[in-house]
Amino acid sequence: CPPLSPSSLLSPLHSPLLTWPLRAVHGGPFAHRGELRQAKRIVVKLGSAVVTRGDECGLALGRLASIVEQVAMLQNQGREMMIVTSGAVAFGKQRLRHEILLSQSVRQALHSGQNQLKDMSMPLLEARACAAAGQSGLMALYEAMFTQYSTCTAQILVTNLDFHDDQKRRNLNSTLQELLRMNIVPIINTNDAVVPPPEPNSDLQGVNVISIKDNDSLAARLAVEMRADLLIALSDVEGLYDSPPGTDDAKLIDIFYPGDQQSITYGTKSRVGIGGMEAKVKAALWALQGGTSVVIANGTLPKVTGHVITDIVEGKKVGTFFSEVKPAGPTVEQQTEGARNAGRTLASLQPHQRSEIICKLADLLMERREEIMAANKMDMDLAVSIGNGAG
Repeated sequence: CPPLSPSSLLSPLHSPLLTWPLRAVHGGPFAHRGELRQAKRIVVKLGSAVVTRGDECGLALGRLASIVEQVAMLQNQGREMMIVTSGAVAFGKQRLRHEILLSQSVRQALHSGQNQLKDMSMPLLEARACAAAGQSGLMALYEAMFTQYSTCTAQILVTNLDFHDDQKRRNLNSTLQELLRMNIVPIINTNDAVVPPPEPNSDLQGVNVISIKDNDSLAARLAVEMRADLLIALSDVEGLYDSPPGTDDAKLIDIFYPGDQQSITYGTKSRVGIGGMEAKVKAALWALQGGTSVVIANGTLPKVTGHVITDIVEGKKVGTFFSEVKPAGPTVEQQTEGARNAGRTLASLQPHQRSEIICKLADLLMERREEIMAANKMDMDLAVSIGNGAG
């Protein structure tokens, strides 16, 4: 690992120190996006679709480089960063597939005297073997990339027993706490080389019981266990939609309230992962109930979405933000659409009709002047308090 000197915290990123105070004590999930700037301990979950290329012929080096840069930047700002990564099974499958095809080609070349090559068939690859073949290469890549930013990493492989056995859970917590204290980025993955296949419907069965079925549930469990302020779950979708993406009326949900989950229709899982959006939402709600804020966003399009991780931490409108505070009234988008439609309707009326409506609105505004001014004052006070907290 590179030395952890004070100068290394600014080079080579040259990112300034924070001008807003980080939240030092875990005090429950944030209610609004703007408060995410105060997050000190952050878990970033990378789905298999984020880590691997679209053609499934290798790792997405460009995406990983962008993610590593953002994580290192936030780490150098004084935050405590943890990564829960997928991709070992998918990466190992690609490596083993290449080796098998290569060995088959060699064997056929040795028997080429028959003047006829047999069809090369690809055997079914066992997931545990793929994980064992892929984990070392995946970790080596992370270590090489973070070294460019003078950031040290550490590998942690876990199973269900590490969380359900009290002694192992305390040991895991102690190890992670010490790594964070030393300004090291832990990179966590399930130990897929030894874990049994997940049991159907065994995931997320309550506040105190969570089965590590996939890295979505692992990230949620880890975030709650480590009392993280924020969990950023990156996948290959923009966030949570009210219906499967691609359907005619599918709309991206900006802020998701737990009580609204009955109105969601889920689609299929990602191309290389074992979980789907339903698993992500269940994990997110479990983490939210445990006191960690959650954002689900797209991590596969860095040229389009930009620096998605740092944008989320800065409070920008990216992905779906999970909040225990139910939005009051219609969203900004709904208000804008309503105002646009009302403007068109008003413009289509006769002049005397418009005059009557405008006069009526003016009378209503004067009648409710005190109520309106009081509400405006509350909004201004809230904005000032958030602004002061952001520096």
